[in-house]
Amino acid sequence: MSYLMLRGEVSDFDNWKRDFDADPVGRIQAAKGHRLYRGVENLNEVIIQVEFASAQQATSFREQLLNSRVLERLGPKLPAPPIVVEEADAVSY
Repeated sequence: MSYLMLRGEVSDFDNWKRDFDADPVGRIQAAKGHRLYRGVENLNEVIIQVEFASAQQATSFREQLLNSRVLERLGPKLPAPPIVVEEADAVSY
C-alpha cells in the first residue's frame, strides 16, 4: 500500500470537513480509503492519509490534486507539499 499524506491547518474544521467530504478532486474514485486525524490541542490542525493500491496511483493523484489548485482554494494551509509514502514498518503492542 501507498499513501498520500498531508498535514496542515484549516480556518474552520466543520466548514472544511464539509468541503473535504464533497470530494472536489475525485478521491473516492481514485483511492481505496482515507483516514483523517484532528489535533487535540489545535482542533483546526488536520492530517490526511489517503490509501492507494500503488505508489504510481498515489503519485498520479498527488499531481491531480496539485494541478486542481483545490488546496489553495479550500485548504488546509500546508507547511509542506503533500507527500507519497509507503509503509516501512508496522508493529502492534
